[in-house]
Amino acid sequence: MLFPHKTAASLLLATSLLSYNAGAQSSSSSNSQSSSTLDNDRQRTPARPRVAQPEAGGAAVTLETSEPLFYVAAALNTCGYDADLEASAPVRKQIRDEINQALASATPDARDHRDALCGYIRQHSLADSGLNLAQYVSLSLYLNPPPQLNPAAEETELPPDSTQVVNILPLLRTFAEDINLHGIWVTHHTEYEALVDKVHDPLTKTILDTNIYLRLPVSSYDGRRFLVLLEPMLAPSTTNARIYGNDYIVVVSPSGNPLGQVHMDEIRHTYLHYEIEPLVYARASAMDRLLPLLKAVQDAPLEFTYKSDISAFITENLIKAVEAHTMDTGSPKPKRPGQVKQRSDMTNYEAELTAWERQSEAVRRKQVDLDMRQGWVLASYFYDKLGQMEKDGASLKEDIAEMVYGMDVDRERHAAEQVAFLPEGSHDFVKRAPRQLKGLDLAEMRLMKGDTAGAGMMAEEALRTNPNDPQANYLAGRVELVQGDPESALTHLNKTLTLTKDPRTLAWTHIYLGRLYDIARDPERPESEHPERTKAVAEYKAALAVRDSQPDTKAAAEKGLKEPFLLPQRSNSNNEDNEPLDPTGKAEKDAYRPPSPQ
Repeated sequence: MLFPHKTAASLLLATSLLSYNAGAQSSSSSNSQSSSTLDNDRQRTPARPRVAQPEAGGAAVTLETSEPLFYVAAALNTCGYDADLEASAPVRKQIRDEINQALASATPDARDHRDALCGYIRQHSLADSGLNLAQYVSLSLYLNPPPQLNPAAEETELPPDSTQVVNILPLLRTFAEDINLHGIWVTHHTEYEALVDKVHDPLTKTILDTNIYLRLPVSSYDGRRFLVLLEPMLAPSTTNARIYGNDYIVVVSPSGNPLGQVHMDEIRHTYLHYEIEPLVYARASAMDRLLPLLKAVQDAPLEFTYKSDISAFITENLIKAVEAHTMDTGSPKPKRPGQVKQRSDMTNYEAELTAWERQSEAVRRKQVDLDMRQGWVLASYFYDKLGQMEKDGASLKEDIAEMVYGMDVDRERHAAEQVAFLPEGSHDFVKRAPRQLKGLDLAEMRLMKGDTAGAGMMAEEALRTNPNDPQANYLAGRVELVQGDPESALTHLNKTLTLTKDPRTLAWTHIYLGRLYDIARDPERPESEHPERTKAVAEYKAALAVRDSQPDTKAAAEKGLKEPFLLPQRSNSNNEDNEPLDPTGKAEKDAYRPPSPQ
């Protein structure tokens, strides 16, 4: 099968990275394990983008060009896409001129075909120019090379935004044939390679510097890849980044200046996702205890993903902290004297270095404060942790467990609640193949957001279809707890115990049952005479026996053993019969997202 052209510069980048990897302390096998865990812990798009795939043992980081992307970009340019035209590399205008010349000498049918293509693009134009371009970029990544130029995956496996414009392909194929677009691509490929050469060295330095700071190796290809695609027919001001399963892809366009610069900071941001996400998602099972932090940022100017996905939220906060530590603070670091002729030379250098460090730290802290006001409330926490990591000479892979497991969640949540958020936050240009929540997953989200009525209706519908669905029974039981129907909750939770095989669901079902028994006891009778308390203790012990290994489960069960569960205090005058019982308990509810049984 044919793949898009792989340039010599791409191979040079691969060689450079492999050379670095040869001297690294960690092997690529460790990264392979992380990527496997990542693949299991988060949504993965079944199909992979149809771009050149490195051989096993080759480089996981490549810089390339793509003929399908060129075709799509050329069509957009022909149909009025002029963004940043004057700031683009000269080859963009040259190709536009050649396309216009080809159309001028072509048959009337060819011009009609061009008009049909442009009509389609106008009809599918989006108000947001970034999103408008993004849908075509997404589509181009899943196309087989010309002349087929058809999707390399089923339409259901394509990125959702690309399906809105997939019907452009027949028009694009006809247009390309009319003007011999492949010939234009071949003619200008030398200029494309020259631009790739200009980007190659700065990109290599960025990748290596990032890995040196994190003390991580640049691994050989192990199923994950970081791919930079260069397309000068797009606007230099625009960066499109995509995460499709284990593929991290950045589409950039070089500027028209002699250096052919691209937005290296945005490439680096995506590369940090590539390096840090496996380390975070490998610890996804430990993330539940951090969920209270999401409560503190519901009013922050963050995208919904970061308000609902704790792993994504932690990853982005950690990336912000890395970027603050490694940012250009606006002044060069003083150089140590090559030759010290007198003691005052060293004294002056040390004074200059101290002043520079103080000034740089002030600039970095200002950036961290801005990040926090934009909703990244853990930026300061991770900034401090990374500073200690630098002093210890440790790697992020070695320290990330302590950063996650050792976090004082209550303290960080309290600090987050004191942050005055800005009206608008930063915009993350990195997009994922989104997961559309359906069925009981959507019901779980509704329950987490407080829509108990909506979650209850969805649970009832699922139970009508399958009364023995463990997730539906578990969800229904928790909804009934909040709504104040302990008898129905008891029925559904007991049924969950007989159906579920998920340790966490099983443990928390025992905990909720224990709380139900605790609140059903007669507070006027001595504890030794409470049969309900005896049942509650048995449930808490059963929860501990499950050993789901999560600290919040253990803490809740042990607390239940020490003392009976009590409902949160409410005014007696307002709660005789009207207030629903809530044995989930506010503190535990804030710290716990109900799991979905496996």
